[in-house]
Amino acid sequence: MVHAISILGSTGSIGRQTAQAARRLGLPVLSLSGQRNIDLLEQQAREFHPRYISVMEPDAARELHQRMSDTDVEIGTGEESLVKAATIEGADCVVTGVSGSIGLRPTLAAIRHNKRIALANKETLVCAGDIVMAEAARYGAEILPVDSEHAAIFQCLAGRDKKELRRILLTGSGGPFRGWSRERTEDVTPEQAVKHPNWNMGAKISVDSATMMNKGLEFIEAMHLFDVTTEQIQVLIHPESAIHSMVELLDGTVIAQLGTPDMGLPIQYALTWPERKASETERLDFAALGSMHFENPDLNKLPCLRLAMDCARAGGNSPCVMSAANEEAVWAFLQEEVGFNDIYRLVAYAVDAIPYIASPSLDDILDSDRRARDFVRKSVY
Repeated sequence: MVHAISILGSTGSIGRQTAQAARRLGLPVLSLSGQRNIDLLEQQAREFHPRYISVMEPDAARELHQRMSDTDVEIGTGEESLVKAATIEGADCVVTGVSGSIGLRPTLAAIRHNKRIALANKETLVCAGDIVMAEAARYGAEILPVDSEHAAIFQCLAGRDKKELRRILLTGSGGPFRGWSRERTEDVTPEQAVKHPNWNMGAKISVDSATMMNKGLEFIEAMHLFDVTTEQIQVLIHPESAIHSMVELLDGTVIAQLGTPDMGLPIQYALTWPERKASETERLDFAALGSMHFENPDLNKLPCLRLAMDCARAGGNSPCVMSAANEEAVWAFLQEEVGFNDIYRLVAYAVDAIPYIASPSLDDILDSDRRARDFVRKSVY
């Protein structure tokens, strides 16, 4: 179990649930970060008494500084402040709850300070998985997944020789529009897209779940976390979200991790591993569940998932371009600047437009990210 933590994205869904886990476990929180929700940041700061707070929006940072003038907490702003929050001395674990590729640099910095990474920011591995995992191996840093699916796989593989693994069965609920045709989703609104049937998540990840891009991102993340090929991962639709993922071993044995759809459990496990602690998570009632269903995804109806799997096979900077373009396209959809089905179109156009790099450096990754975002913005505005 870790002794003190930093929470990147403490005002988001993952961050708020991490704060709850820290409160329950009695863990000190030495740094926080947020964008502009200074009311919640102030509330968290006065409860946990961190030494440092990163606020991405400069105006919000100035206002929080005024509000916290009766304390000795240091407040910074901008991307460099996020790196400082991730590397603060005394915290042996960083929970990366920020959304998007902005989590890449602070995660790499924390790895180089040999901190445990409780990874909730899947874009970090999607964009630069080879680089991140190589740095983790070099510095001996632990990367523990917080995504429920990857936490499930991690638990199913615990103590097993990787040679025993035949394939990963990556489950997903199918989102709110499971089974809908492309024609039917043409007029979907942001309000409809963020209403996930099983999970309570932030807006961006909820839209990604609706397009099934989220499962595509998880597909790529699993490749890097567990050092497997695309052929060793099968996506499986499981509407009840009771099984969070499974692994099939060489002899045909299938091991599954089950539980209620509550992110509090994988968050807590990433903080307490290799121990387990009692939690307040609701227990799974099998009698009430009654039955479970499974189906293969229809990739014709789920072009974002198909595109992500294609980018996974292509490798290089393709996943980075796809992820960055998707962030911008989802933001445009949430602002009602584009339609739901335009998300896929914009991302696919960006993947075709940005030059392919087979073995990108970190600078190449950051440049590909910027170019993909610019492409989508220019296409929309």
